[in-house]
Amino acid sequence: MLTKKSVVSIGDISNDDIFRVFERASSFKQKLSKGEKIKTMDGKIMATLFFEPSTRTRLSFESAMHRLGGGVISVSEPKSSSASKGETLADTIRMASSYSDIIAMRHPMEGAARLASEFSSVPVLNGGDGSGQHPTQTLLDLFTIWEKFKSLDDLNISMVGDLKYGRTVHSLLRALNRFDTTITLISPESLEMPDHILSTLDHPEKVTKGTDINPILEKTDVFYVTRIQKERFVDLNDYAKVIGSYSFDPETVSKMKKNAIIMHPLPRVDEISPDVDRDPRAFYFKQAENGVYVRMALIDMILGGA
Repeated sequence: MLTKKSVVSIGDISNDDIFRVFERASSFKQKLSKGEKIKTMDGKIMATLFFEPSTRTRLSFESAMHRLGGGVISVSEPKSSSASKGETLADTIRMASSYSDIIAMRHPMEGAARLASEFSSVPVLNGGDGSGQHPTQTLLDLFTIWEKFKSLDDLNISMVGDLKYGRTVHSLLRALNRFDTTITLISPESLEMPDHILSTLDHPEKVTKGTDINPILEKTDVFYVTRIQKERFVDLNDYAKVIGSYSFDPETVSKMKKNAIIMHPLPRVDEISPDVDRDPRAFYFKQAENGVYVRMALIDMILGGA
């Protein structure tokens, strides 16, 4: 059960709880579509502490809390917090947890969310820690797949792009490998999925690696595309060598299965052409919208909403 529990890694959530989140997210999605008011978090406050730029994650967390009837206090960038004065993360978390009932945090340092959970007196939700993990993104990704295919089993899923620094795929790979899925990892050799992630998988035999996208276009049910992250490169010459490695344009998409979907955690650069947006297989904006319902469900379950 998730009651009063921090979620800093996808490993903090059991398969049973994943499906409980899906059920509650579906319920909230249906209620909101009918214009119903939800007040399960009336009187509760969420603190959003974002020490790294974010649009979708921060806004969807805040939207989720507001839609549940709760309130939000926010730090949207490091310069607006006492961290700019040298305050430690531990002290910031102790302070924020005394002002709120739950904390959603993003931080550029891998492991920061786990550290924060040790100093916080309230549950902490990891909104991304460096190139580490992003478990709430994983939940909304899984929900989007489950909503489309009515299952997380018997699917061929391909992750494409930056698999070295992409924290979304680090969490998602771990989660999907707990189900009966076949996973293909496509990336430049310099951006392969790290060995320390692969070594933690329950079923590594269900995962294969490659560099060429063409052989999998007609076989894949779900393409999970990621941006080549310029901000993660120390040497921009290395970035220049891999930018544009993969591109989903109408010609590429025409070779895909009719029932396949394209997902992306966003923001995108050049890896998915805007010309693809109107294709019914483009699911990345539906995916972003689902972030609100999934985070509503997670907050509600953790804080004991009815």
